[in-house]
Amino acid sequence: MDPSIERLLAEYDQRSDDERQARIDLATPGGAARRDQLLLAVGRGTGTLLNLLVKSLKARSILELGTSYGYSAVWLAEAARETGGKVITTDLVAEKSAYAKQRLGAVGLAQYVDFRVGDVLDILRQLAGPFDFVLLDVWKDLYIPCFDLFAPKLAPGAIVVADNMIEPESARVHAEAYRKRVRESGAFDSVLLPIGSGIEVSRRREAGGSVNRAGGS
Repeated sequence: MDPSIERLLAEYDQRSDDERQARIDLATPGGAARRDQLLLAVGRGTGTLLNLLVKSLKARSILELGTSYGYSAVWLAEAARETGGKVITTDLVAEKSAYAKQRLGAVGLAQYVDFRVGDVLDILRQLAGPFDFVLLDVWKDLYIPCFDLFAPKLAPGAIVVADNMIEPESARVHAEAYRKRVRESGAFDSVLLPIGSGIEVSRRREAGGSVNRAGGS
C-alpha cells in the first residue's frame, strides 16, 4: 500500500483512539447527541479484511452504505484501484461525505469513489446493480430495509459484510434480526466473525438461491 495511504490510515487510527471515551459515552443521553461527530470506524482489522476480500473477489462494483468520515472507503477504494472497480458510498450527512472526499482525494483515491449524499433507502432504490461487494455500516435499524433493497441486485457470488454484529451492545437486537433475515432468505452462506466490532460475512450463492423477501427458505 502506498506510504501516503498508510499515513492517512494511521491518522484515522489515532483519531479513533482519541475518541475511545467518547464512544463509551454514546450510551448516555448526552453522549448520543455527539454520534455524528465521531469517526466510528470499522477498525484496522476489519478494514484489512475488506481490502483483501475485494481484491480476492476481483470485485469491480462495490457498494458502501455508511461513508461516515471515510475510513473504510480508503480500504475499499485502494482495493478498487487494483481491481479496476468503483466504490459507490452513501451517507446522510453532507459534511461527512465532503470530508471523506477531501481525504481520499489527498491520496489519489477519490477518483475510484462515487460519493452519494441522502437517505440510504432512497439511494438504494435508484441504484441498478449488480453489485459484487457490499459493506453495510449504517444505523442498525436500517440493516434489514437496506438488505431487502440491495439483495436482489447482487451478482452471483457477491459478498456482503455487515459491521457491529457484536458491539456495541445496544445494536445487538438489530444485529441478531439482520443475521436471521440473511439466513432465512435462502440465498446466502453466512458466518459471524469476531473481528473488530463483529462482522457478518455473507456470500450470495451462485445458483438456485433467489432471495425470499418474506423470510424463510
